Amino acid sequence: MATITLDKLTKRFGRTEVIHGIDLAIADGEFVVFVGPSGCGKSTTLRMIAGLEEVSGGQIRIGDRVVNELDPKSRNIAMVFQNYAIYPHMTVRQNIGIGLYTSKLDKDEKARRVEEAAKLLGLEPFLERRPAALSGGQRQRVAMGRAMVRDPVAFLFDEPLSNLDAQLRAQMRIEIKALHQRLGSTIAYVTHDQVEAMTMADRIVVMRDGHILQQGRPMDIYSNPVDVFTARFIGTPSMNILAGGIEGDAPVARKGGPILLGVRPQDLLIGSAAGQVADTSGLTLWGPVTAVEPTGPETLVHFDVDGETVIGTAPGDEIPEVGARIEARAPAGAIHRFDASTKKALEPS
Repeated sequence: MATITLDKLTKRFGRTEVIHGIDLAIADGEFVVFVGPSGCGKSTTLRMIAGLEEVSGGQIRIGDRVVNELDPKSRNIAMVFQNYAIYPHMTVRQNIGIGLYTSKLDKDEKARRVEEAAKLLGLEPFLERRPAALSGGQRQRVAMGRAMVRDPVAFLFDEPLSNLDAQLRAQMRIEIKALHQRLGSTIAYVTHDQVEAMTMADRIVVMRDGHILQQGRPMDIYSNPVDVFTARFIGTPSMNILAGGIEGDAPVARKGGPILLGVRPQDLLIGSAAGQVADTSGLTLWGPVTAVEPTGPETLVHFDVDGETVIGTAPGDEIPEVGARIEARAPAGAIHRFDASTKKALEPS
């Protein structure tokens, strides 16, 4: 395995710069997830690492080698795409092993690698089947197996689960994470889905407009976002952001306030749960219910605060009526503060 280092990495298309001199070091064996909205530059960055996009400035090192000028096959990395790109006329065995056909390995070693990859991925019963007889998740495993048999120093994944339904995505998230733990491989993974990022990554890299906004362990970013964009992008449902200020010791929501108050729906408690928040320096909101989303263990409650929709959480067996006026409370420790002008996080007061 190997480290991957980006040093002042830049990408331009014509006169338009889309990646703005980013720096990043991925440790040997680390699982790093690039996350951000469409057009943020995450896939372009991955494709430059793979050698599929030309570097406009800066350096990419894989291990100790600068690879800017090396073609993809000389970088000894493997890439798995959103499109499985497996051959319909070939069996699973042939698809997994196709990347070895031109290698100098002997026949027995090629067969051993295919069998080993199939065993790790649970594909042994399907080796003689063709892709048409496989599920979407099984086809994605075939694409992963084809990457694995090459014994690369790093794996690059570009939105590999986007074509799967919700249940299969959840299953494949677990399988890819378990595979990483077994192989100890270096992985750079691109997704727009923050749930994938939170559940799979050792470290998340949040990107926007060709810049890295924040990087860190998933819960560090969730708990301490550096700006409003990251606060709202990481976490489901999105963090509530309200204009406000501080009166005495307590944060208060009010239009035109000098700061922005952020509180996650899971921390903004309604109904009997609100009664458990005795912190007088916390945030209290009132407003009429506009919608409810029972999810089983909890109920997400949408309500209006001065024309802004806010989401809070009630116990699963408490479903308020639409139009009812409710009270929601969050403890002081759950309140995030951001500068209203720069949208950057403020130090806790």
